[in-house]
Amino acid sequence: MICYNREFPESDRILMLQGAEIILVPNACPMEINRLSQFRARAYENMCAIATANYAGGNLDCNGHSTIFDGIAYAEESDKAVSRDMKILEANSKEGIFIGEIDLDRLRDYRESEVQGNAYRRPEKYGLLVSNEIHPPFIRSDRRP
Repeated sequence: MICYNREFPESDRILMLQGAEIILVPNACPMEINRLSQFRARAYENMCAIATANYAGGNLDCNGHSTIFDGIAYAEESDKAVSRDMKILEANSKEGIFIGEIDLDRLRDYRESEVQGNAYRRPEKYGLLVSNEIHPPFIRSDRRP
């Protein structure tokens, strides 16, 4: 998935519905708190790992900070679910090779017990999501077909 698709949660959802466990995102923009929040939310919503590769600082308007979110929002501790940070890697602003480990077996187990995936979706209720209608204030003359 390219970085522009990050702006639309449907892109990640479609990949999850097609069986994606890891979504790879080449990125070319500043990785600031709001963009990091987007990736964190998409990993949470879809129970997918998301790995981004961004240009190092000084290239275009980028600032590095490539990331990996593993998609596992809760860990079992003493028979109860405890919230955890899904971000397992955030690189610095310099060019380099950064390695993080995604435990796919753990992710698969997690997907079998949580609700964010596909089991409880109600697609018959989401017709508006596939509507082509655009209403103010979102009408744009430069909208791409």
